[in-house]
Amino acid sequence: MLREQLADDLKSAMKLKASCRISTLRLILAALKDRDIAARGETRTNDDSLESDDKIIQQMLSKMVKQRRESIDAYESGGRSDLAAREAAEIEIIEEYLPRQMDESEIVNAVHSVIERLGSNRIKDMGRTMAELKTTYPGQMDFSKASNIVKEYLTSIR
Repeated sequence: MLREQLADDLKSAMKLKASCRISTLRLILAALKDRDIAARGETRTNDDSLESDDKIIQQMLSKMVKQRRESIDAYESGGRSDLAAREAAEIEIIEEYLPRQMDESEIVNAVHSVIERLGSNRIKDMGRTMAELKTTYPGQMDFSKASNIVKEYLTSIR
């Protein structure tokens, strides 16, 4: 479903001659094609569905956003604000295909509810807590921020 939406949006962008959108969507589709080629050797089960394909695509898109954020930092420290702006524009386009990201307060609330539900009360529970967050909120939060919040909370409990 997401795969078809990307292809349809590329066609629409080409009709509108939106160059940044066209190049970003082509990058996404090229990365998707590379992933498909790499996965050819893997055995597929009957459980592979559009839903699991969409999840895989969303994971790929999340990685692309993360890469671009790192590039923005590098470009800004190198004084290349033009390239940083280009990366930021690509992030906006890519994020249209991802679930809405939780803000800081929503992440804090989610972390506290998972910690409460699991009964986590020491730093050794961090792995279990993060695993639960990743399965409960896939693609919806910045897990590096969540990790810091979990660590801070679990170390403050005495």
